[in-house]
Amino acid sequence: MSVLIFVENWDGKFKKLSFELVSYGAKLAEMYATEAIALTIGNVESSELVRLGKYGAGRIIQAVNPGITSFDSQNFTSVIAGFALQENAGVVVLSNNNTGKAIAPRLSVKLKAGLGAGVSKLPATISPFVIYKKVFSGNAYANFIIKTDIKVLTLAQNSFELIENDRNAVISQVQVDWNSAGVKTKVNEVQKQDGKILLTDADVVISGGRGMKSPDNWGPILEFAELLGAATACSRPVSDEGWRPHEEHTGQTGKIIAPNLYFAIGISGATQHLAGVSSSKYIVAINTDKDAPIFSAAQYGIIGDASKVLPKLVEAVREIKGK
Repeated sequence: MSVLIFVENWDGKFKKLSFELVSYGAKLAEMYATEAIALTIGNVESSELVRLGKYGAGRIIQAVNPGITSFDSQNFTSVIAGFALQENAGVVVLSNNNTGKAIAPRLSVKLKAGLGAGVSKLPATISPFVIYKKVFSGNAYANFIIKTDIKVLTLAQNSFELIENDRNAVISQVQVDWNSAGVKTKVNEVQKQDGKILLTDADVVISGGRGMKSPDNWGPILEFAELLGAATACSRPVSDEGWRPHEEHTGQTGKIIAPNLYFAIGISGATQHLAGVSSSKYIVAINTDKDAPIFSAAQYGIIGDASKVLPKLVEAVREIKGK
């Protein structure tokens, strides 16, 4: 038996969540006293594969085929399922991002495996296999038992520490079958935005809501984000009003994020919004309403007018940074 960890790569490089995933899978393998195997699909720089090996995987498999030019959930599922069976994997671990959410249910059906989606801790026990996860939009926690021989887990982002070691993983490249004719989505063009931190990758996010009162008042938020090297976000009403682009909308109907630090400025904290940001390690809320729901989710709160509080925060950060 082994633990198979599917690690997504972006243009041949790995991100923090990739190393978090391998750290989790390696610890899970320790619980079983077995081997952790990391699997990535597509072309990856050799230096990145070596980096990945520093987080506990005993082996790293790079699945390649000239036909792999973009993500295809059905083909990715077939490749991962094939290696899961070949390596006698008892547990398959993926990230709980868009890619993982597209693959995990298909993988569960293909392997006849129980699915634990969005887990945030190692299993409480492996016999029985008991997983721990948030439910009801993060308002409660529950334990689930998975009884199937093979388990498929998706790990919530920013829920497990990075654990480095001096281990050198055995790296191999394997040619795999790829059904190019079966790919239903064709990517004709890719346009990338440079000079902006992606919400899903950011360690710090500065988010504004209707309490900012006008799009003309967004200057301090942008300045604050620049000083902290943070991404900017907003609540749904703000994006619906056209104050900010829809790509910045966080919440149940927008982007689900899990930064280390999340500033909610002028955001009341509706359930739908909290569902998208509740996995943040620390939440700082700034709001004039002391009874706003956001304060119940925040570790730190400032009751005050954002137009007065935010410039003082910007000034304080500038002073600390000597700018």
